[in-house]
Amino acid sequence: MSYSKFLPLFLFTGLFLFSFACSTEERQSYQDPAFTPVEWSRSATIYEVNVRQFSEEGTFAKVEEQLPRLKELGIDILWLMPVHPIGEVERKGTLGSYYSVKDYFDVNPEFGTKEDFRSLVETAHELEMRVILDWVANHTAWDNPLTETNPEFFERDEEGNFMPPYGTDWSDVIQLNFNNPDVHDYMISALRYWVEEFNIDGYRADVAYLVPTEFWVRARRELDSIKPVFMLAEAHTPELHPAFDMGYWWEMHHLWNRIARGEGELSEIDQLIADFRRDFPEDTFMMNFITNHDENSWAGTEFDRMGDGVEAFAVMMSLMEGMPLIYNGQETGFNRMLEFFEKDPIDWDFDSPFVDFYSTLFHLKREHPALQNGTAGGPMLRMSTSADEAIYAFSRSRDDNHVLAVINFSDQEQVFEITGKIPFGNYVELFGQEETFATFFSLPAWGYRVFVSTN
Repeated sequence: MSYSKFLPLFLFTGLFLFSFACSTEERQSYQDPAFTPVEWSRSATIYEVNVRQFSEEGTFAKVEEQLPRLKELGIDILWLMPVHPIGEVERKGTLGSYYSVKDYFDVNPEFGTKEDFRSLVETAHELEMRVILDWVANHTAWDNPLTETNPEFFERDEEGNFMPPYGTDWSDVIQLNFNNPDVHDYMISALRYWVEEFNIDGYRADVAYLVPTEFWVRARRELDSIKPVFMLAEAHTPELHPAFDMGYWWEMHHLWNRIARGEGELSEIDQLIADFRRDFPEDTFMMNFITNHDENSWAGTEFDRMGDGVEAFAVMMSLMEGMPLIYNGQETGFNRMLEFFEKDPIDWDFDSPFVDFYSTLFHLKREHPALQNGTAGGPMLRMSTSADEAIYAFSRSRDDNHVLAVINFSDQEQVFEITGKIPFGNYVELFGQEETFATFFSLPAWGYRVFVSTN
């Protein structure tokens, strides 16, 4: 959730408040249990659905119609932005924010009925796709009935009034009080409801770092008692990962934006990977992305931020360690910032070359042993070149199965040689640009080559 561009700065404020609220003893207790990711997440690509903007109608039924297309694209997990009724008091814009939840046990009538939602989930499962819901645990709409039935669930300001989350401009929502154990009970009952009644497959937790980790650990334990679920945290916080399978790799995303502007160094990629391996549990995934709903609506499209480098960064996103995310419309090269509080449907171009581009990457991701998520896949090993300041080359291997990626992250043609160790094998180029792998390359500005072993 982000209504402005200050979210990365606010992250630090949130982490401070969160750390202040929890004792050392509590933080130590978070280390149990350790959850193992469900097997269907190992080869998955995740797709974010903005139901309101997905079609002119903006309904669950119209999303359901497109599920076969998304399956063919190579999508395995559907992440639906919040589906609940939206608050009217202090609403932003005409239609309001998905993240202003009026009722955790109902669906937004804009989108259809609960039976329409059930049908979407059932059709996804028939296609061997999974559905996770965006969950807003930290705050509610001003007119959520809990403000009347359970006013003790909420934080108060110095005058005793309900208040927006600390340090934000989120004036359309009010802060829940997780120091009250009854808030934990209520929220977990709501999380259980959608798994038990609609058979959803997990959650994306909005601003997960603002909610106590012990809540998420308990929630994960209770949800897994119903069925194995997949949990995505909107956070890059190691402490959360006893409860979550995957987090946001915000640092990598922002670095890529800087590299696209000519301000970042490729060596910083190596440092972020080293930091991740040092700080996070071994079988944790990071979500890789070049856009999402926050970035698209507040920071610009991937084309605004990355220019001619969009495909190069998409190749990196799809093949490196972690799970790639695609935001609806991205797969057709959609190039417009979507309104957040108004109706603003996507202009789809299914003839776009981006369709085949992303489909090729995601099917390779799904099928290749080296590209599996977590410990199931192969580690990412950088291959040195004679132009490491502009070229990022890496391999991933699992047994005798190898993928090599060579990417020019500069706005100049590069002529160079691979000087590092190359996994032995016979290779074909994924996009048909070369017949086999060679150590000498000439890549145009923002060019790339992907080689797959044929052993």
